[in-house]
Amino acid sequence: MSGRAAPARRVAAEVLAAVRDDDAYANLLLPARIAQARLGPADAALATELTYGTLRMLGRYDRIIRLAANRETSAIDPAVLDVLRLGIHQLLATRIPPHAAVGDTVALAPRRATGFVNGVLRTVSRTSAEEWDARLTAGLTGHARLAAEHAHPEWVVDALGAALDADGRGGELAELVAADNVAPAVALVALPGLASVDELGEPGAYAPTAARAPGGDPAAVPAVRDGRGRVQDEGSQLAALVLSRARPVATGERWLDMCAGPGGKAALLAAEAAVGGATLTANELVPARAGLVRKALTVLDPAPAVVEGDAARFGATHPGGFDRILLDAPCTGLGALRRRPEARWRKRPDDVAALVALQTRLLDAAVEALAPGGLLAYVTCSPHPAETREVVAAALARHPGLAALDTRAVGQDVATADLGDGIGPALQLWPHRHGTDAMFIQLLTRP
Repeated sequence: MSGRAAPARRVAAEVLAAVRDDDAYANLLLPARIAQARLGPADAALATELTYGTLRMLGRYDRIIRLAANRETSAIDPAVLDVLRLGIHQLLATRIPPHAAVGDTVALAPRRATGFVNGVLRTVSRTSAEEWDARLTAGLTGHARLAAEHAHPEWVVDALGAALDADGRGGELAELVAADNVAPAVALVALPGLASVDELGEPGAYAPTAARAPGGDPAAVPAVRDGRGRVQDEGSQLAALVLSRARPVATGERWLDMCAGPGGKAALLAAEAAVGGATLTANELVPARAGLVRKALTVLDPAPAVVEGDAARFGATHPGGFDRILLDAPCTGLGALRRRPEARWRKRPDDVAALVALQTRLLDAAVEALAPGGLLAYVTCSPHPAETREVVAAALARHPGLAALDTRAVGQDVATADLGDGIGPALQLWPHRHGTDAMFIQLLTRP
């Protein structure tokens, strides 16, 4: 295995470096690097496991490095630290033989550090994963223990626990943080009017547009290859469908996707709008992401308009101008940790206040841009109460007449299976219960 695995390890190391140095997103960068390296299926699978597995467990591996190297990780060259993390993941979380894990990983290290890397990895290899876990959790209880056991920052565990409590699921925290470390199944979406679920595979679990991806490269499916089907989490599909199918579409309705990048929900909304005789405008602040939205919408004829700029402007430039609005707000991303494992280490508790201020500003603008009697979907891929229920409650207090609709009931009408109970009018999805990202969805309307 070691000879074949070397290029996979190199790709993984390159992605880890880009995540560290450039704030790259592994789920976007890794497929491109795999293609550039022309990895075969076995090497591509290994590169994926090494990249995502290392990023998920990064905090755990850093604690092991401190013990094995007897020095703080801040004192270790970042490139060397990445190599150590990759090696430890192979030793403790894969079936790669230790000699291959150590030997091929040492080959990735800068020449000046090969002896150090070899020594640390051999020290780690002399202790089993179970023994390392016991050392890392010794004396810990409650959220601190869960954080150490499942490689989450403790503040993230606190936030997830509060979100579960708010949804009446306070006893499920251990299940949730464990689910965050399981690679998600690949789901596909059949764009209405362009593809059918049968073309893509077996039906999905909840979204009527969803299919379970067959094994291998999803692009091997003809409808995916030509853009009529896409890879999309079922939670994201439901977020769009709750808005588009909450009630029948009237011909001529005007729809707005305020924060459309990279375009997955926009494509589903645009297809739904086309079927119902509505028109969609997709907005994105970042030009590069706006380009991704345009690419995502090219399968539609005519393609919806894609505009660039601060979405908050719509409140002033188009007051009452849209019948349905999707505000998929920028957030901490704590609901997508299976898919974006680096997010748990990239975000900080201090980030929440700034994001809440942005979410509040965008939601106020969305309310102003909503036509009387229209529908507004406030969506986040975070269940953090400060970003979800509290943002909505504050908006309801600021805007007389604004009302929260029973989104859970709407979601249940749309879904093909029972979504389960919860507290309040919002629909909160969960990785450990639904197999989706932890999407928060709240429908609002105004008189």
